[in-house]
Amino acid sequence: MTTSSKGEISEENISKQPTQAKAAEGNNSVGSSTKESEKPTNASMPTTNKLAVILSVLALAFGAGGLVLGWLGFEKSNTPITFLSGGQDGNSANFTEGSIADIADKVSKSVVSIITSTKVTNFFGQDYNSSAAGTGIIVTSDGYILTNKHVVNGATKVTVVLDDGTTYENVEVVAVDPMNDIAFLKIKDVSDLTAATLGDSKTINVGQQVIAIGNALGEFQNSVTSGIVSGTGRSVTASDGSGYNAETLSDLIQTDAAINSGNSGGPLVNAAGEVIGINTATSASAENMGFAIPISSVKGMLAQLIETGKAKRAYLGVYSTAITAESAKQNNLPVTSGAYLYSPSTYSAIVKGSPADKAGLKDKDIVTAVNGVKVGAAGSLADLISEYKPGDTVQLAVIREGKEIAINVTLEGYSDK
Repeated sequence: MTTSSKGEISEENISKQPTQAKAAEGNNSVGSSTKESEKPTNASMPTTNKLAVILSVLALAFGAGGLVLGWLGFEKSNTPITFLSGGQDGNSANFTEGSIADIADKVSKSVVSIITSTKVTNFFGQDYNSSAAGTGIIVTSDGYILTNKHVVNGATKVTVVLDDGTTYENVEVVAVDPMNDIAFLKIKDVSDLTAATLGDSKTINVGQQVIAIGNALGEFQNSVTSGIVSGTGRSVTASDGSGYNAETLSDLIQTDAAINSGNSGGPLVNAAGEVIGINTATSASAENMGFAIPISSVKGMLAQLIETGKAKRAYLGVYSTAITAESAKQNNLPVTSGAYLYSPSTYSAIVKGSPADKAGLKDKDIVTAVNGVKVGAAGSLADLISEYKPGDTVQLAVIREGKEIAINVTLEGYSDK
């Protein structure tokens, strides 16, 4: 499939000029604790020190008052802000001599080849089976596999081949993301697979080292290429080799690690051995320009799938534009990053009956953060929302008429029916 880019998610309306690309599908296919020293008693404390203490106490009192006022000014509901990421960030790691081979060997145990069979009708009305190959990532030991939607689209049969050659034919497509090129498969009746470690794509850095692993050309299983993160927040338009089935994908990671036909659905891995992206496309008009879907954007569906065996993408229900310095100036906005809830048409930017509508979001609101994670720096509004499950309540930091408020929204599952 030629680079496929998924259409605008309802939360995100990227206005950047898309890059023409082609899909890399199958062939044919807190501080430290220190011991305090002894302190003098108040009785022996010099007058100057006493005065300093009094001033400090007064300063703290005024500071506390300022915090209270600030808290009241930021109108919160009772739900506390939560943060999904924590601990050591693998995106700060760098490869060392020999580490690429070690990490590739480790991660490859979680990378599978996907062989599909699709029923095709030729010009004369005759039916025949066409095969194609792609790549997938084992995300649970009991058989859930993450891949691109275009790898399994229309397939009548899906076969999964592990790194050691073990083949599974009892495979089912159990969920697809209606707004992204993502699909989940399930190998039935398995329990001892090696699952990949998923990283945090919200903290990736341009220039950081990465490797890509995949079934290159549908023939060379678990080929490894290396490079860097060349950019983030990219938008591309993609289609299959025939030029049909074009779609637009946003918020992609750009890399110069070679991504070839057959690599679709494979992992983009950081130097800590964590999957930070799903390889999905390569440019048709440039060398060393590949694209991957951020791994954080699939975590909400994956969590729901593990819990219930079914999954829908969580959605907010707004039309928005990513704020840049240029758009902020044009629209006289008080910030240079975030999501501007605005629709250029006569329709409202807030979808009627949606979670956003129920929570009280309004046209021309500016969403600057989701549960404390900044929109723009860590990903688009749609991308950050997709890290949650339907039913989760998230807190949005919103600027409305120059005032910063907080609005809690209970997300719902998106349905394209």
